[in-house]
Amino acid sequence: MSRIIMGIESSCDETGVGLVRLHDDNTVELLADEVASSVDQHARFGGVVPEVASRAHLEAMVPTVERAFEKAGLKLSDVDAIAVTAGPGLAGALLVGVAAAKAYAAALDIPLYGVNHLAGHIAVDTLQHGPLPDRCLALLVSGGHTQLLLVDDIASEITELGSTVDDAAGEAYDKVARVLGLPYPGGPPIDKAAKNGDGAAIAFPRGMTGPRDAKFDFSFSGLKTAVARWVEGAERRGEDIPVDDVAASFQEAVADVLTMKAIRAAKEHGVDTLVISGGVAANSRLSELAAERCAEAGITLRVPRPRLCTDNGAMIAALGAHVVAAGRPRASLDFSANPALPVQIVSI
Repeated sequence: MSRIIMGIESSCDETGVGLVRLHDDNTVELLADEVASSVDQHARFGGVVPEVASRAHLEAMVPTVERAFEKAGLKLSDVDAIAVTAGPGLAGALLVGVAAAKAYAAALDIPLYGVNHLAGHIAVDTLQHGPLPDRCLALLVSGGHTQLLLVDDIASEITELGSTVDDAAGEAYDKVARVLGLPYPGGPPIDKAAKNGDGAAIAFPRGMTGPRDAKFDFSFSGLKTAVARWVEGAERRGEDIPVDDVAASFQEAVADVLTMKAIRAAKEHGVDTLVISGGVAANSRLSELAAERCAEAGITLRVPRPRLCTDNGAMIAALGAHVVAAGRPRASLDFSANPALPVQIVSI
């Protein structure tokens, strides 16, 4: 008999509630995916303010739950299990989601699972492209995370091959956008400007690609600084800033490094499927270059549609469904959120 899994996501500035159906053959079907974003409340600060995010989650949680059930045509009593983001993320924001999930689970007397936000970004791809192969590589690229992950079992076995040593790619986008006078968050406006620019116009550095650098780690702080120094130099000389060319050249450097290391990791570990997810996965140049390089290397590329790449409840519900299908133990109602939860811990 199929089961209904509810997912709650509140790790940053999106309140997400997703509903999925776990079928008898362990395939997962998306029924509803509702998100309330507080991004507009953070825009004037140029970044997420934790206290503002927590308050926004409190205000949005119940209305978002109600919209999800209305969309799916279900009642709370139809839910068989609840999954909630236990970490990583902002402490206060996580606590709102965890508290809500505990309340619903206790009231309905159903199992509760605390799951990993990062693993959710991988699991969400199964809602669009079906089950993951027995072994795959995941490139997770977002505002707070840039990681290469080897996935042997989405419900229990994920190994981190590399991570960012400073700024995540999405964070670098936000900071470069500020330098160029573009709005927050920086990803979409830079991508839009880059379409009219020349990615080869400025030779920005490719961080951590030298022979002595860690093979699968990333660094975007130097790239961000290089863009800022280039713009400052042009302004001192009284030159107009070619925003489109700067955006395109910056974006080319990011996509080049991300795809280069992902292909290298896939070849070294004998993996023939690459999943790219996280908010930056919606970037057009990253998807384009990844498709080109994966085709050349004989690697299957899977990228969820943009709506599924950003933080949402569907990804947590999807991961919860895989955890349930694998028979993983449920969480006790006294578990705590962990803002620094490592990706190796898929569920708690």
